[in-house]
Formats: sequence, C-alpha cells, structure tokens
Amino acid sequence: MAVSRRTARPRFTLLLLLLTAVTLLTIDERGSAGGVIDSVRGGVRDAFAPIQRVAASVFDPVGTVLQGIVHYGDLEEENARLREENADLRTEALQASDAEQERKALLDLQNLDFVGDIPTVAARVVSTAPSNYEVTVEIDRGTDHGVARNMPVVGPGGLVGRVVDVSKTRAVVLLITDQTVSVGVRLASGEVGVASGHGARSLLTVEHIPPGTKVEKGELVVTSGLQQSLYPPSIPVGTVRSAKSATGALSIDVRVTPAVDLRRLTFVKVLQWSPQQ
Repeated sequence: MAVSRRTARPRFTLLLLLLTAVTLLTIDERGSAGGVIDSVRGGVRDAFAPIQRVAASVFDPVGTVLQGIVHYGDLEEENARLREENADLRTEALQASDAEQERKALLDLQNLDFVGDIPTVAARVVSTAPSNYEVTVEIDRGTDHGVARNMPVVGPGGLVGRVVDVSKTRAVVLLITDQTVSVGVRLASGEVGVASGHGARSLLTVEHIPPGTKVEKGELVVTSGLQQSLYPPSIPVGTVRSAKSATGALSIDVRVTPAVDLRRLTFVKVLQWSPQQ
C-alpha cells in the first residue's frame, strides 16, 4: 500500500498544477488578474518549464519526421531536377571538349608544307571499317567536291592513304596500313624501297633496302614519287622504328611507324593529284 501512495502522490501534484494553471488562465482572460496573480502565474510558468522541455524533446523529432514525410515529394522533384541539370552540364562539357579537339585538328590541317601547290579538298572522317583486315575510313566529300578514285589522302603528319571508292557526297579511303597497300618510299640516305601495310595496329615494313645501308632510328621516310607512283614525292610516310640486318639477307628489315595516328583521324585532305601529273 505504501507503494501505491507514493505512485499516486506525483500524479496528484501534477493534476493540482494543471488545475492551477487553468484557473490562472481563466482569471487572466477575464481581466481580473492583479499583481499577486501575475506573480503566481510566473511561478507556475517556472514550475512547468521542465515539463515543457521534456515534452518538446519528445514531440519535436516526431514533428520533424511528419514534416519530412509531407515534403518528401518536393524533395524527390528537386533531386530529379538537380540530376538533370548535372547531366546537362556534363554533356555541355563533353561537347566543349570535342569542339576544342576539332578546332585543333582543323588548325593542324591548315599548313601542310609537304603538299606544296597541289590543290586539296578538306574532309571529315565520318566512319571507319569494322574489320582490322579491311583498313578503310569514309569521308564526307565525293565527286561533287572534286574527289576522284586514286587521289592521295593526307593528314597533319603525312600520308594517310588513297581514295578507292567514291560517290557524289562520300568517298572510301584505303589506309596505308592495309595489307594490300604498297607505297614507294625513300630513306634519308637516298635508298629507295617499298613500304607495306600489315593491319590496323601494325607497323609498316620497308623492303629492298640493300645490306650495309645506314638506317637510323627516328629517320624520316617519305614517298619516292617515282614514275607512275600513286603518290606525289616527299610526302612523309613515317619514321624508322627499327632496322635489322640478318646474316645472308638480301635486304635490311626496316620497321616504320606511320606519320599519322590512323586510329584517331578526324579531318583529312584529299590531294587533287594523279600519277600523270
């Protein structure tokens, strides 16, 4: 029984305080409060302050959760909008980067000293062959722009290939790395040989260079331009990667890195030139 009285006493005290507060509020509304009532009311406020703090700490998180639930849809919409804006910004950045790369590629194509006074047609590469064996690219210029079969094609560093098929607005260019291509070349020593392709990712090989010929690594290899050649003279083909002479061999094994990165072609120039010229 003692336990019951101790439990009931706080409840009675709390009830008494609540009744007192209600009474004071009622008196205050009726305008009959005086100095004494004001003092008592202040004391009641002080007495209830701990209870208010406890109640606020309990119910404030609940209110926050409810408010979050109410505004959940708005947050989702805002997140979706931000994701869309980020995607747009990334797209714009990529487009700006591509535009800068194209601008640089065009500038690199402007002044090609090795072309001399040969008329040219600038073209964009629009597609590449899917096979490593048929090493070709397609450009967006054709007969309507003065492009014809067998015209040489160059890039910023040198020889790219030649036109093998053409329509009014498109042309197919066979690259010098194709296995069917042979290019007459000349080394710095003046020796003449034939460079052959071996596939998209392979080096060129140069044959018919006599044993004993001094061939330096990094040496420039250019088109020979001999009679009936498909290419004009002195167009850079590549640089010597290695040169080995085997005992008893009839020629030096010369490997050449193409002067143009044929896997990253963006713009090229078609030379309006034929072997008869």
